[in-house]
Amino acid sequence: MLAAGCGGPPPRSAPGPATAKSSTAAGRQKLAITIYNSDFALVREERTLPLAKGRVELAYADVSAHIQPETVHLRALEAPDALEVLEQNYRYDLLTPDKLLEKYVGKQVKVVRYNEKLGIEETKLADVLSVENGPVLRIDGEITSGVPGRFVFPDVPPNLLAKPTLVWLLASNVEQQRVEVSYLTSNLSWRADYVVVLDAADKKADLTGWVTLANTSGTSYENAELKLVAGDVQRIAPPPPPEPMLEADEAAAPMAARPQFKQESLFEYHLYTLERPATVLDRETKQVSLLEAHGVDVEKKLEFRGAEGWYRGAYGEIAQNQKVSVYVEFQNSEKNSLGMPLPKGTLRVYKADQSGAQQFVGEDAIDHTPRDEKVEVKLGEAFDVVADRKQMSWTALGDCSSESAWEIEFRNHKDTAETVHDLEPVNGDWEIVQSSQPAVKKDAHTFEFVVPVPARGATKVSYRVRIRWC
Repeated sequence: MLAAGCGGPPPRSAPGPATAKSSTAAGRQKLAITIYNSDFALVREERTLPLAKGRVELAYADVSAHIQPETVHLRALEAPDALEVLEQNYRYDLLTPDKLLEKYVGKQVKVVRYNEKLGIEETKLADVLSVENGPVLRIDGEITSGVPGRFVFPDVPPNLLAKPTLVWLLASNVEQQRVEVSYLTSNLSWRADYVVVLDAADKKADLTGWVTLANTSGTSYENAELKLVAGDVQRIAPPPPPEPMLEADEAAAPMAARPQFKQESLFEYHLYTLERPATVLDRETKQVSLLEAHGVDVEKKLEFRGAEGWYRGAYGEIAQNQKVSVYVEFQNSEKNSLGMPLPKGTLRVYKADQSGAQQFVGEDAIDHTPRDEKVEVKLGEAFDVVADRKQMSWTALGDCSSESAWEIEFRNHKDTAETVHDLEPVNGDWEIVQSSQPAVKKDAHTFEFVVPVPARGATKVSYRVRIRWC
């Protein structure tokens, strides 16, 4: 049914040329952007379009320079039966000096250059013959290139645009129409960054989360409703954008602020909505507080890892002064002052030195982490805790089985005792025949020794493993 006052469906064809109309960002009445953590975004905006009865060629400006034109959807909000889209074009042939000169190949332009002898500027008419690898001109009957001076053009060709623009051929039966336009674009992205500050005992921490938005899409989004989607959304790779854009500079690390996002589930992902309108300018990096937590229980762990291939052959001494890795882990739970699903990002850890100044002690990437799951990050390698690994004996028990004896010495040069978690991967069916420390089966292919090492002391772990791999 037609809306009141429409006067019938829009004509698909009408005599004469289409009426030219245009719409810019100044006509936006509502704007929302949903940014995914995979370098793309959904843009939705409402505008009141100036139209005319009959066929209308509407230039819809201020869209992303990296828009996917095949994803554009136009929906009339007031009189949907009075507007029909007959054709859509995406024009990104932008106005630049090189493009302007290219459009004047086969035409005349003026060349203004300074005459040093006369001390004045002279203007010459020039035929543009070619612009490939530099302009080739005919001036006063002579063919020349590399001419000094500036070009003066009589006009701007109609097919050159200042900004990327959608152009619709519409059939309309109203003078104006409020519409919603949505599309997908690349070069709008966000990421999560986390700052963890450890206490002196490495038992408690304060955690701050930030969202970093980067807009290199070629247009600005002012006073937009901003939503962020965290999750691994399946997409077919889009074609490359028509024109590359420069990357925005990264902003400096922000100071702590109150979290401003509301979180909810969306399908199998998580949606974070900023609780106020936001302006995201082109070529801008913006940071907004995501979460803040105090008194988070953390655990520092020292881990030493083996290699599964070592148990199949005879090696002797494997390594001296082998590094022991340092990890920090915590539970993402409400009981632990957290509990918000954490988007994937980079977690950076700081700790105060004896003067009270915060020092950077390591960083690691975390994946999307639901609530009530553990977060574990590797910060680096311990300086004062090292280990030697030796194979003491190896005996073949068959074509694909063996028994080997091992000794690992852990040395702690710190003034405090430490505990090292020694994780040993084994490829095949295995059995611990003998060990000086209790061995814990972690899974089908891993066993672990939890080794206390005294301050400025050493602990040796000896064990014998029988393995079959076929």
